[in-house]
Amino acid sequence: QMQLVESGGGLVQAGGSLRLSCVADGRTFSSYHMGWFRQAPGKEREFVAGIIWSGSSTYYKDSVKGRFTISRDNAKNTVYLQMNSLKPEDTAVYYCNLVRSWVTGAPLYDNWGQGTQVTVSS
Repeated sequence: QMQLVESGGGLVQAGGSLRLSCVADGRTFSSYHMGWFRQAPGKEREFVAGIIWSGSSTYYKDSVKGRFTISRDNAKNTVYLQMNSLKPEDTAVYYCNLVRSWVTGAPLYDNWGQGTQVTVSS
């Protein structure tokens, strides 16, 4: 299984921006669809955005559509999540993972990194 390391989180005021990165250590990264997920305190982990293996198609949860952009650089084994116009309700630990579908976000493996904390203050 591929090891995933997320980074880029932090504390930001409402309306601000952050760019998350997720680096994978596998040589077959470009073969996999990828997704970003988040888990807020006391809530279940939810699928936020997905991207097809080639980067040509993406999917977003309604609440982040128009504010978040998922992208990938297969040469760098990295998937990104650009988050703009952040809201306090975006506060969560953000994770990336390989997914079976970039639309449904069903994880390929139940293997998660440490995540990166995003905190949005009002």
